[in-house]
Amino acid sequence: MIARFVVRTPLPMRLSFEFFPPKTEEQKAQLRQAVSELRALAPEYVSVTFGAGGSTLDYTVDTVRELREVHGLDAAPHLSCMGGTRAEIARLLNTYREMGCRRIVALRGDLPSGMAAFGEFRFAADLVSFIRAEHGSHFHLEVAGYPEFHPQADSAESDLAHFVDKVRAGADGAITQYFYNADGYFRFVDEVRRRGVTIPIVPGIMPISNYSQLKRFSDVCGAEIPRWIERRLRSFGDDVDGIREFGADVVAALVQRLRAGGVDAIHFYTLNRAKATRAILARIEAQ
Repeated sequence: MIARFVVRTPLPMRLSFEFFPPKTEEQKAQLRQAVSELRALAPEYVSVTFGAGGSTLDYTVDTVRELREVHGLDAAPHLSCMGGTRAEIARLLNTYREMGCRRIVALRGDLPSGMAAFGEFRFAADLVSFIRAEHGSHFHLEVAGYPEFHPQADSAESDLAHFVDKVRAGADGAITQYFYNADGYFRFVDEVRRRGVTIPIVPGIMPISNYSQLKRFSDVCGAEIPRWIERRLRSFGDDVDGIREFGADVVAALVQRLRAGGVDAIHFYTLNRAKATRAILARIEAQ
């Protein structure tokens, strides 16, 4: 089993990894271990999620700085509309620019717990426009795409229209919400291409290693777990190793299907762990 986790580089696709900012010393150690393992795969960049509302934002800044200065990675901070005024976001952008960042993941984000109203930016397109107005073309801007549609979208058509608005506002690329149905991704790409969108749309991939956690995430973000996958995961019960092996097989097959359809870049949601991502990539390399 250990041999299946040996991954050589270069892999036949461009990779990027998402991390979240750790708060405790234990979480910091976990992230550093994941980074040490995934860095060997030569990612194009890594991203760091946004701590909205001010209380956790410093963790994002500190994590971006460490990934860049200590680990030598091109770290791209997430920036959200939620929990920040124009002045606060402007200061953040200046901080990241001074750090040497050239890539930002610009998102609408979720309303932080306890907040009753949005910030000064209502939609991600507004944030993208603001960044372009403040910094021109300095930052490469990634935005979010939703192959299975945003859970708060009024309709499929309005969701596609919002995505097009973000691109017209100045987005350079997009990363999708995770999914397990390749047809949904390809249909989404076809739909926005017909609307004039030409930017790269990179699939976001969530490894499967914990059923209850995946179910909880999916219920919140609207990502569908196909019935056959969910039933198989439930059938493993407390067999953690069985879930991980099955999950790695399923996601590796998904990535191979995407590659066969012309996808040449993948963004992994790592949850600050390397094992599941490495297992997927080892399977892909062995095929």
